[in-house]
Amino acid sequence: MIYEVVIGVEVHAQLRTKTKMFCGCGTTFGRSPNSQTCPVCLGLPGTLPVINRAAVEMAVRAGLALNCTIGANNQFDRKNYFYPDLPKGYQISQYESPICEHGWIEIAIGDSKKRVKIRRAHLEEDAGKNVHETGTSGSRVDLNRAGTPLLEIVTEPDMRSADEVVAYLKGLRDILMYLDVCDGNMDEGSFRCEPNLSLRPLGQKEFGTKVELKNINSFKFVKDAVEYEIKRQTKVLSEGGKIFQETRLWNLERGETAVMRSKEEAHDYRYFPDPDLVPLKLDKEWIEGFRDSVPELPAARVSRLVRDYGLPEYDAGVLTVSKGIADYFEACVKLFKQPKTVSNWVMGELTRELNLSGIDIAASPVTPERLVDLLQLVEKGTISLKVAREIFPELFSSGRTPEQIVQEKGLTQVSDEGALDKIIDDVLTKNPAQVQQFKEGKQQVLGFLVGQVMKASGGKANPGKVNELLKKKFSS
Repeated sequence: MIYEVVIGVEVHAQLRTKTKMFCGCGTTFGRSPNSQTCPVCLGLPGTLPVINRAAVEMAVRAGLALNCTIGANNQFDRKNYFYPDLPKGYQISQYESPICEHGWIEIAIGDSKKRVKIRRAHLEEDAGKNVHETGTSGSRVDLNRAGTPLLEIVTEPDMRSADEVVAYLKGLRDILMYLDVCDGNMDEGSFRCEPNLSLRPLGQKEFGTKVELKNINSFKFVKDAVEYEIKRQTKVLSEGGKIFQETRLWNLERGETAVMRSKEEAHDYRYFPDPDLVPLKLDKEWIEGFRDSVPELPAARVSRLVRDYGLPEYDAGVLTVSKGIADYFEACVKLFKQPKTVSNWVMGELTRELNLSGIDIAASPVTPERLVDLLQLVEKGTISLKVAREIFPELFSSGRTPEQIVQEKGLTQVSDEGALDKIIDDVLTKNPAQVQQFKEGKQQVLGFLVGQVMKASGGKANPGKVNELLKKKFSS
């Protein structure tokens, strides 16, 4: 029997607020355990939550970017379950009245495009973290994360392959990072994805039994986990077995999924309105006021870079993965009207140095102005392209200007015809055989002679000028 794969995805995006969802505790990652807690996020008796306005604003901006309808009347609910990392015994979330509904994003799969519908996006607080350390007795609980604002984004079951899931997650992550509402760090858990996967006989409308996948912290692992689960479920069904509704963890070492727990239904959580939080009403004009703050999003920017600058779609896609990189590129092009040249340098030399140093583009010591200064030296013939590439690491690390480095190292290209003539004449005298070969029609010998002149000049000769002068000598 042929089965159709049906996948929906839940994403928990940690919002980049300075404080938690319902209290004033900080949200900085990596602080010592339980150092960012207070009676509110610890769930102590008598405490009252207060809604974080910044989190609401970020959720509205994200909803607008995801083409959602923003709910004017919001309600917070208590989601009841009992885990050690949930100090109150419930999680404050949204159930009946989410802040965002009925959105979509477009993804590209090869040469085709597909719209993935977003069912809802709602605000909630994060749980803490259970810490299981080897060599210690028992487990520990770090509640620094408890209460951190999350935007849970839930799709419709629109995806049919691991590639579509990865394309959706990359697209969503890029959008949230462009909005500066989430840093998208999967390793630190600020962008957590949970594919929900089922199989059904091809042509059947009724969904199969759904399995949720957890513990996935990279796009590669998402692809691996989904593909493994498709194969596993196909094998079980083909052999007459039954798929159980459960949550499964991705085991990286073994390359397989494993049962974590049975999957709960909504009624198992016993949702009810949180009595400590009044309904949140959002004015329509207030909501619309955020529309202008939504930046040009990655897909639209790719199209514009291709259209306005004549860039290959590949270049535009690489540049727009980061809003900072795309902004840097456009700042350079305003000063140096050669988009493809700028693109090559930003994607190549600049990105390499940023990755090696672990520096974000915003803190790059090579500003757009300084990179353009370097490119202009090449354009004027002051230095060769080879020299420009060689000095770029020093330009990045030293803080000096390109002109200073070139002058200190004596790297200025020799373009003076008189000086080059002497070097060329000496090279031709020392290589009579190659000169004769060129005269006999072996044009490829010219490259050898140019190389000899470059060697004799210590790499300082302008290769274009050398080429020109050699041809002139042979034609006379």
